[in-house]
Amino acid sequence: MIIRSIGQQVRRRLGVYWKLIKSLQTGLLLLTGLAGYMSARCPVITWRTLLALTGSLFLAISGSTVLNMVYDRDIDAQMKRTCNRPLPLGQIRVVEALVLGVGLSILGIGWAFLLSPIYGIVVFAGFFFDIVVYTIWLKRRTAWSIVWGGIAGGMPILAGRALGVGQIDWIGLLLSLAVLLWIPTHIMTFNLRHKADYQHTGVPTFPSAYGDRVTYLAIALSSVVASVAMGIAAYGIGMTWGYLRVLVVLSAGLLVLAVSSVVRPSVRLNFGLFKFASIYMLSSMLLVLVETM
Repeated sequence: MIIRSIGQQVRRRLGVYWKLIKSLQTGLLLLTGLAGYMSARCPVITWRTLLALTGSLFLAISGSTVLNMVYDRDIDAQMKRTCNRPLPLGQIRVVEALVLGVGLSILGIGWAFLLSPIYGIVVFAGFFFDIVVYTIWLKRRTAWSIVWGGIAGGMPILAGRALGVGQIDWIGLLLSLAVLLWIPTHIMTFNLRHKADYQHTGVPTFPSAYGDRVTYLAIALSSVVASVAMGIAAYGIGMTWGYLRVLVVLSAGLLVLAVSSVVRPSVRLNFGLFKFASIYMLSSMLLVLVETM
């Protein structure tokens, strides 16, 4: 009976931790890191290195996500879509979440440096841009913080590529740029959908700072450049024409939705763009993985 009770408590606690790391977001960023590594087409890709990459990135990304949740808990408590997160609900103490976030971050970044100095530097850069530059310094001050958040989001794929080739090359930078510019498409559409929530908290966003029209234009522009960057990078890693055609179709779909949202903006179209942007990035990373296996 006691053992069963302890087991239930452990499962509940792990469930809270799982919510803190935003598993879907963390999983997508982890996938970009794996795609970056596999894109190097290393002569010898060992399961040991692949598992180490997965473990270190998972810990580092999860740690920074938890720390973001700790710092933004006051904002989360005011927004309808985030008020049910573990910290606003009091399901976990702030100190416990802080210790968890710091611990995961140290383990992940430390492991990354043990694998490769250049890999460790890029992973740390992602952590620094995400926590210090984006979350603490700029998020509550300017709508342009999203650019710096995008840089942080582009670091996992650059880190994976750097681990594979042993340096930062033009393909890695283009892959990182594609993710960086995909993030505004993803986040700005989200800002539009939950504009009232963001205005209530006072967090500056593009819709509140520049209006919906400018935001739609920014989304369309970032989508175009992200698609071009991804296409050039895919060609650079030697993606075959069959996979490139699929990527072209996905890019065309993203561009059509982005341009349509400028010409005939609507809540429904905006939400469709938000969903398709996630599908686009997920599919692009899977294409890179499948192509290079």
